[in-house]
Amino acid sequence: MTTTTPMQTPAKARLDIADIRAAADAIGDAVVRTPTLHSKTLSAITGADIWLKFENQQFTAAYKERGALNALLHLSAEQRAKGVIAASAGNHSQGLSYHGTRLGVPVTIVMPRTTPTVKVMQTESVGGKVVLEGETFDEAYAHARAMERQLGLTFIHPFDDPLVAAGQGTVALEMFADAPDLDTIVVPIGGGGLISGMGTVARSLGTGVEVVGVQAALFPSMFSHIKGQELPCGGDTLAEGIAVKEPGHFTRQIIRDVVDDIVLVEEPHLEEAVSLLLQIEKTVVEGAGAAGLAAVLAHRARFRGKRVGLVLCGGNIDTRLLANVLLRDLARSGRLARLQITLQDRPGALFKVMHLFNRHNVNILEIYHQRIFTNLPAKGLITDIECEARDREQLEALISDLRAQGYSVSQVELN
Repeated sequence: MTTTTPMQTPAKARLDIADIRAAADAIGDAVVRTPTLHSKTLSAITGADIWLKFENQQFTAAYKERGALNALLHLSAEQRAKGVIAASAGNHSQGLSYHGTRLGVPVTIVMPRTTPTVKVMQTESVGGKVVLEGETFDEAYAHARAMERQLGLTFIHPFDDPLVAAGQGTVALEMFADAPDLDTIVVPIGGGGLISGMGTVARSLGTGVEVVGVQAALFPSMFSHIKGQELPCGGDTLAEGIAVKEPGHFTRQIIRDVVDDIVLVEEPHLEEAVSLLLQIEKTVVEGAGAAGLAAVLAHRARFRGKRVGLVLCGGNIDTRLLANVLLRDLARSGRLARLQITLQDRPGALFKVMHLFNRHNVNILEIYHQRIFTNLPAKGLITDIECEARDREQLEALISDLRAQGYSVSQVELN
């Protein structure tokens, strides 16, 4: 196996199935042997035969432990004594900190000063020493490389390292052992470490398994590189774990050899996937971890009838954000709505509207009156009513009835 840094690319990057099997032997039972299970309900919804690999059940709730541990196990005694360093505000920081501490290796993680406190606390709770430096990840990364040189530490990259990619490939060894008849795997791509390892395993089977990568449409960095396009890259994505602007130099070479296609998914499909996994599989998955299912939802015709393996690669999502995602999904499905209704400002006007809600058995959650900031006449008002319906059909029946009674009704839509 060729070891490289992100800025020193060999003429031909190499990652073999032997490297991944060696990583599996080295890692042993130090990581959770997560299950791969068939989902009857998601299969019925998507039209594909869906199998889920529950990597969100790792101790740090993400597959990143595998690659971090494999890299740690290849350190020399001198490197172990001095310690390792990484730049990460995500799952790599926790996986490296947890296993480094377990092995007695000092771990330093450089994070941007803008990193949410909860991520700092999570990393420190599993033994990592956190250094906050810079306003952006690039600034934190540069500081980590400077500390590497100054203190003689060993830098462990979150994805652009053959040892890390080999460790991530052990996910596929387990998945194919549990579901040997898969004909397609759909794998999230950030920097490309996971799909490099998993794609290498798939190619070694010699059965023609299709390897499809998926990226958030806001961060199509590897998609642009492989497809030869220049798409804008940036924004607030739910899939922050794969929000990488610069794909790996090592991994992009491997991906060219082992990946058949890369697809993009928009934010609504990511939100829907997170919500479905919680509601149907009763499992908490972060945006990046739900990207595979989002791809199948967004490109149903492409995957229809195929036996598809999906990796739920992480479950670290902020609880408030998760609550917002669930509520937004209810709104998209028609079970929650905000209706704007124009009324005359006279006694009993609101009561008459409430009577129609009662007739259709639609529950009212909140009522907002607006008399001043409106373009209506002085004796007119707009009432916003947040409500809960059984389904979209029940809601649409209410709206039709309101309009039949002469009310002007509009629905506040989500993106």
